[in-house]
Amino acid sequence: MARPGRRSSQAVTIQTVADRAGVSTMTVSNVLNNSHKVREKTRELVMAAVRELNYIPNLAARSLASAATIRIGLLHRNIENAFLSSILVGALDATSQLGAQLLLRRLDSAAPVEIARQMKALVDSGANAILIVPPYCEVASMFGLTRDVPVPVIAMSPGDELPGEYCVRIDDREAAREMTAYLIGLGHRDIGFIRGGPGHLIHRTRCDGYMAALRDAGLDVRPDLIVEGDMSFESGLAAGEQLLKLAHRPTAIFASNDDMAAAIVSLAHRRGLDVPRDISVVGFDDTPIAVKIWPPLTSVRHPGARISAEAATQAVALARSAETLPAPSTTYLRHELVIRESTASPSLDG
Repeated sequence: MARPGRRSSQAVTIQTVADRAGVSTMTVSNVLNNSHKVREKTRELVMAAVRELNYIPNLAARSLASAATIRIGLLHRNIENAFLSSILVGALDATSQLGAQLLLRRLDSAAPVEIARQMKALVDSGANAILIVPPYCEVASMFGLTRDVPVPVIAMSPGDELPGEYCVRIDDREAAREMTAYLIGLGHRDIGFIRGGPGHLIHRTRCDGYMAALRDAGLDVRPDLIVEGDMSFESGLAAGEQLLKLAHRPTAIFASNDDMAAAIVSLAHRRGLDVPRDISVVGFDDTPIAVKIWPPLTSVRHPGARISAEAATQAVALARSAETLPAPSTTYLRHELVIRESTASPSLDG
């Protein structure tokens, strides 16, 4: 969701139109480009969706029809992480629908020299545009690496806006503020927070949102309730031990991703604590683990597949543009609080 005054496109995308009409993004593109390939009934469905959503066709919508020869590079991390797996799936689905080829390169180091080397390798392999995930997109922006890349580079899900870069993301700060406000609304006043890894911008932005909600409610920010994690299950266990051994322990814990939140639930069970009667737990991303544990996890739905599909669509359009490229901007997609059984009002006897 875009904040007032930000230079960003609306959350309504070509994928949103496709979903409303019940067709593929390629079909929407064909309709917007007046292709003869589309049946009249389908054309009417798509145009009805365009009108209902007040969608304004942009560069992407004008360019999809000629995407067949495009190669899109994607720099990714270890895809054992469920959120990053969804990013890969979304990019694969979108490029497949658009007739573009996806070139994958895995990075295991966030060193600027290595990121620059791998982006150059993708260009040398024929990539016409590059998609890049955090923390690599954040490092690339910090060190100005994209200025030396001769093709468009689009950051997917950075933890904050990246000045001068094409980005597709949610508002992590606002999402964390809303989740914390939800816990406060249940009656929680002592809320623990587990930060993401310091190499990610979400280390700051999600914690900023958490603290903003506390201040909005007139609550003090307790430094002892803010602990470090690195997005792994193991770090969640360590952070949970730190929070649960406090003399004045929290009645709720908000972890910066679902893996760490799942670790808190596991740790609570080991200690004989009932979730949510004795302690409420919430996560972020709404990955599959959120519904594989008991109780199912309340989480922020972070639409990774939709983000990467939108980024891939924009990448194809930018790669095919015969005109001067538009100025970089940030596209915001909508997040959502998914409320499940891991949260409740604090126990009166707790």
